[in-house]
Amino acid sequence: MPLQNNPLKGIALMNLAMLLLACMDGLSKHLAANYAVPQILCVRFLIFCLFALAIARPPSLRAAFRSHHPYLQIARSLVITVEVAVFVLAFRYLPLADTHAIAGIAPLLVTALAMPFLGERVGPRRWTAVAIGFLGLLIIVRPGLTVLNPAAAIPLLGAALWAAYQILMRKVSDDDAATSLLYMAVVGALVMSILAPFYWRPPDAQGWALMILLGLTGSLGHLILIMAFRAAPASTLQPFHYVVLIWATMVGYLAFDDLPDIWTILGALVIAGSGIYAFCREQRAKPAPVEPAG
Repeated sequence: MPLQNNPLKGIALMNLAMLLLACMDGLSKHLAANYAVPQILCVRFLIFCLFALAIARPPSLRAAFRSHHPYLQIARSLVITVEVAVFVLAFRYLPLADTHAIAGIAPLLVTALAMPFLGERVGPRRWTAVAIGFLGLLIIVRPGLTVLNPAAAIPLLGAALWAAYQILMRKVSDDDAATSLLYMAVVGALVMSILAPFYWRPPDAQGWALMILLGLTGSLGHLILIMAFRAAPASTLQPFHYVVLIWATMVGYLAFDDLPDIWTILGALVIAGSGIYAFCREQRAKPAPVEPAG
């Protein structure tokens, strides 16, 4: 599929992808009330395996897993598997909007980790964005106050894992995207298939339907996300990742009657604003492409 330069199409697809992923999180929250996390994710990752194979369409399994960094790919896939499990656990204890608001700190953690682990230069303005984002996090969790929910540490751990995943993703960026997708799907399916029998509770018809719908919704969301990045540049789409906060709030309200309080909304706005600013600074810091001599 050739790359396009259609920002409106890309933004529309990005919004649709974020809606589907917010619905996936709503399904995860509903299922987590009755089923163990490994059981839920076993079904989800098995469906994701079929999706990844359909996307990659490799000539052989050996070719599909050919990588310049096989051990880093396995490590990256283990990190994202744990990260997904952590967020499903967070949905059990926190509203969707609160979880996503706290997780919004992840892009700023990537900025902070890029210097020691990737050797990237991080200037004072981006460090300021990280500090402001941390202030937004403090507004949400309000440590030291009676309203502090210890469960807020769960999505914070998930955000740290997501940041580590993105650092590892940059490390293996010279591998084909389909290869990275397959590693993630297969490693996740293997890990959860090993754990699931210890937690398995036979689902009823509704449970099976919701688990299958969860896998299909997540896979479709990721497919549309890929289509969005094919339709428009990443620099155009990156700020729209924060749209998931809006969709998560709507899904949380409609499905669970949950609404974030004013402090969570304020903190989320601070984190989103600082994240978008840090991304814009990163784009400006990239060297301009050198035009070939004519």
